[in-house]
Amino acid sequence: MTHSHLRVTAAVTGVLLLAGAATACNRGSSSAVSGKASGPAIGIDLPRADSDFWNSYAQYTRRFISSQGIHALPISNSQNDVTKLVANVQVFENTGAKAVVMAPQDTGAIASTLGQLANKHIPVVSVDTRPDSGKVYMVVRADNKAYGTKACEFLGKQLGGKGKVAELEGALDSINGRDRSEAFAACMKKEYPGITVYPLATNWDGSVASSKLQTLLAQHKDINGIYMQAGGVFLQPTLSLLKQKGLLEPAGAAGHISIISNDGIPQEFDAIRRGQIDATVSQPADLYAKYALYYAQAAASGKTFKPGPTDHGSTIVQLPNGLEDQLPAPLVTKANVDDKSLWGNNVAN
Repeated sequence: MTHSHLRVTAAVTGVLLLAGAATACNRGSSSAVSGKASGPAIGIDLPRADSDFWNSYAQYTRRFISSQGIHALPISNSQNDVTKLVANVQVFENTGAKAVVMAPQDTGAIASTLGQLANKHIPVVSVDTRPDSGKVYMVVRADNKAYGTKACEFLGKQLGGKGKVAELEGALDSINGRDRSEAFAACMKKEYPGITVYPLATNWDGSVASSKLQTLLAQHKDINGIYMQAGGVFLQPTLSLLKQKGLLEPAGAAGHISIISNDGIPQEFDAIRRGQIDATVSQPADLYAKYALYYAQAAASGKTFKPGPTDHGSTIVQLPNGLEDQLPAPLVTKANVDDKSLWGNNVAN
């Protein structure tokens, strides 16, 4: 991350305090902090608990709710199930939510729910995922096409433009999975035609990824690169499989398989330090939490935004169904893995 992250904390703190936050209160389902909260009631649904990235996002969300005294309704977790998300949103409606924060994993199936919320004048902030249709107040997200392009460019240079790469794709019914896959494929085709890519659809499931990768490695023993679209679910299964197969050679050693990931979790940083993987693109879990809450409070208060540069190093772009704040997501390698501004080095603090 960049020095803009230092400015983010001050900017968000000021705005949230002005919004009427008083003292600490965490209304999350897994923990509570005594005290009083003020301001409009915000409904927050966490998308899943089987990913280190999303668990980090949840930790930051609860931290900011507490520190900013945000009036959050009991936090729900839809567990990667759109029917549970719909039910959780209904509870938010019934308990007085003035805005809703969600991260729908199936971006095509949430449209009708977004329509119902719009009819009731309850604005929605979508985190990390961009709904295919249905009105949203703001999407808080990094440029996922840039993830795929950065991964392609890094692996292309690492491999000298030649070789075979396994791509552990996310869910292709998700805008994030599609963006990363399409950008990676387009970049490889244009810039590195000497590299053969083997896309493996996984639906963001680590066990599926491991099984398919095992089959691919049996068929192509000369795989020399791997792109993991989500380190939060793919890192440990992939490293375990490579170790089992005697293929987990450290960076710089003969037989090393070059690996780049997406997420920026502490476990990826440790793997980079050990030479097990080479790089990751850091999704800003901290900024996702900060700005999801900021925009939810702004929406509930009737504030509006326009496309253009922000004061926190990002750009708001116009969507067909709302706006999107595209937050920065830096490439992390051994050269900068210890940078203290990276959220993955601070999440446990």
